[in-house]
Amino acid sequence: MTQQPQTYPKPAWLENARFYEVYPQSFADSNGDGIGDIPGITGKLDYIAALGCNALWINPCFDSPFKDAGYDVRDYTQVAPRYGTNDDLIALFEAAHRRGMHVLLDLVPGHTSEEHPWFQASSRPNPAERTIVASSDGPSRKENTGDPPTAPSEEGAVGEADWGRDQPTNVSNRYIWTDSWIAGGDGLPFIGGETERDGTYILNFFKCQPALNYGFAHPHQAWQKPALGPDALATCDAMIDVMRFWLARGADGFRVDMADSLVKHDDAGKPYTIRTWQYMFSKIRPEFPEAAFVAEWGRPNESMQAGFDMDFYLDWRWDGHPNGYNLLLRNTDTPMEHEGDSSYFNADSGASIAPFLAEYLPQLADCRAAGGHFNLITCNHDTLRTAQRLAERELKVAYGMLLTMPGCPFLYYGDEIGMRYRALPTKEGGYVRTGSRTPMQWASDAPNLGFSTAPADALYLPTDPADDAPTVTGEASRPHSLFNWIRSVLALRAAQPALAAGAGFSVVAAPADGRAFAYLRTAAPNDDSGDGTAAGPLLIAMNPGRHSETVGLPDTLSPDAVMLLGLGEPAVGDGQLTLSPQSFAVLG
Repeated sequence: MTQQPQTYPKPAWLENARFYEVYPQSFADSNGDGIGDIPGITGKLDYIAALGCNALWINPCFDSPFKDAGYDVRDYTQVAPRYGTNDDLIALFEAAHRRGMHVLLDLVPGHTSEEHPWFQASSRPNPAERTIVASSDGPSRKENTGDPPTAPSEEGAVGEADWGRDQPTNVSNRYIWTDSWIAGGDGLPFIGGETERDGTYILNFFKCQPALNYGFAHPHQAWQKPALGPDALATCDAMIDVMRFWLARGADGFRVDMADSLVKHDDAGKPYTIRTWQYMFSKIRPEFPEAAFVAEWGRPNESMQAGFDMDFYLDWRWDGHPNGYNLLLRNTDTPMEHEGDSSYFNADSGASIAPFLAEYLPQLADCRAAGGHFNLITCNHDTLRTAQRLAERELKVAYGMLLTMPGCPFLYYGDEIGMRYRALPTKEGGYVRTGSRTPMQWASDAPNLGFSTAPADALYLPTDPADDAPTVTGEASRPHSLFNWIRSVLALRAAQPALAAGAGFSVVAAPADGRAFAYLRTAAPNDDSGDGTAAGPLLIAMNPGRHSETVGLPDTLSPDAVMLLGLGEPAVGDGQLTLSPQSFAVLG
């Protein structure tokens, strides 16, 4: 019989969270070495807050050889020296909290670097020697207090070397090893001939990323361990300790990389991976009830069962077949070109919103039934930016929608100024993604566009050399810029209870043969407008196309509704809203 999993209240702060994603090596360099760092992020918190965001997601900042830009972790409990120290990260948490902001770190639970001490010990030929005494298997083995496992050193750097000195742990099965040096991976990618251990090891992604062992759904080889068996649970416990380490020091939660990929050969619907997360959340959530967890999963019917608070609408396009999110912004096989792009927000595509809604609405319903949030992103570190293909007006309409939909919006650094994707050689395993990870463009009249004082050839990646490269100072001073439009939309979202993450959502107009899209957002019954009066519903409507569209005003909208935000020339009259070409409107 399947046991009903324990459910936990969602962190209340998520209801009004507006996230800003920071790629740390490219955001702000405080010490002039050409690489962004933690103090650089701290120094820009006021900028992020003034933009309208009150939460951060920071891509991996832990010690790493950086063969996959930090997604190959060498020490989960140590900030990478190029970014600063553990003290710097703790100071960032504290500075954010003073401003009423929250910080999510990026957790990579599925694999480590091949240089991680766990893997180095696990790869030894003698099983008796596969023991570590300095690991993240420390405090919870003795007592589950939630307290930091050890006091910071004088430098404030508390790493895995400070953990579990009296807790030797055998890590023979911390990773997935076969039982012979010539064995295949049973359909999974594997590496042989790299270690002295008589076995090959399973990979996630690159050769440098050995997969951690969360077991197999249906083991049928002697070397395959069962999901939720002793070895898999030991891996879970080690990852729980990593979460505990940072939550105890002020982190507000984690975005979890490839959260659906833990258990190998899992069944459709990921039941064993779901149960694995349920186990981990049963241990960590009682200690940190306000910590938030967002899954890189993309299927909220599964991730919500697993116990996550939020999921992302990921951008996928397989063999020319777009998912719902791709239909909005990147529905093309030539993403550097405007022509031929069938995205809804391409003014010339003629596309309807209906195909997107056909996929989105059932997933939103799944998420909301579980009390969670299904989030939309402007872009992220794995996705090509859109500014090289969509014009500023198209992006304004697009971001108007993305920032007013249900869930918590995520704004990728630089999207607020229309930073462009650049075709660049691969850097730290970025490959085609490298061009979306270039330095933030702060000021046109400063060296390296204000990102760093280092020589240009010392930068992590080159800045945009174009004469018209957008910058924060330039776009902030232009009244009708994309930057100022995003500030206006985020300010409206912050002020309106009807735009909270969990506020009501219903489609008003989505013609199959038209370009208009309109929806109502409705505040929860106990929300008010701040002055004690009931908060009324908002009508959000848009027309990304080249011809005018009309939308009938719903009866639930107040007859005294006014235009709270407008782009183009939307007009109300005779019970309908007329949307001029490439327009956007919020009535309430």
